[in-house]
Amino acid sequence: MTDGPDFGFVLPHWLYWTWLVVMPLVLIYWANHQKNQKEQAGNHADSAALLQGDEAGTALVYKENTFTRLIDKISVASGYLCAFWTVNAVGAYFYEVIMRYLFNMPTIWVHEASFLLFGMQYLISGAFTLKEEGHVRVDVLYIKLPPRGRIGMDIFTSVFFFVFVLALVGTSSTFFEQSYQMNETTVETWGIQYWPVKAMMVLGGILIFFAGISKLTKDIMTFRAMKQGA
Repeated sequence: MTDGPDFGFVLPHWLYWTWLVVMPLVLIYWANHQKNQKEQAGNHADSAALLQGDEAGTALVYKENTFTRLIDKISVASGYLCAFWTVNAVGAYFYEVIMRYLFNMPTIWVHEASFLLFGMQYLISGAFTLKEEGHVRVDVLYIKLPPRGRIGMDIFTSVFFFVFVLALVGTSSTFFEQSYQMNETTVETWGIQYWPVKAMMVLGGILIFFAGISKLTKDIMTFRAMKQGA
């Protein structure tokens, strides 16, 4: 008989994956329901056009169509998913602190569950970040261009963006296929399946690819409209 700590409850693998799927969907539905109630109460401001303000305070109105609005909604939904997932990590670490220091029952799964969660958040949040213009950009020259010049620069540099994204999707697909075939698991004591994380690499690449298509479409439409003086 040993005097080591009792690890107590160990979260089942199936429960972990099921919760990550169901929990954000329920909260997204709740958030949309709350938003619709506010709209019906007359507190909704028209957001048909995407406004992107620059540092000089000038608002640039991007042209949109049905396709870009649909892709943008998907990108926003992926951002909501990542945001709601963060609640899980906060709750899990709170549980770990309580069990470890009050009951001397440290877990063998909380750190790994949160580590995997953060990794998946990073992978699928790229589309939302791109939509919100949140990616890091070297703007030494970019910020000095007029609005139409900036859009033209975005159109030109999109070539390099799509090369990167297609490479990401291609290599991620290979990693996922290999991981799934061998039923790869993590090397820690919990030993949870690792292939779903690599599947998120593929999903994240696909999401950011379509987000890039949406941005490029809006850039081209806006570039043409500005040329015509619209």
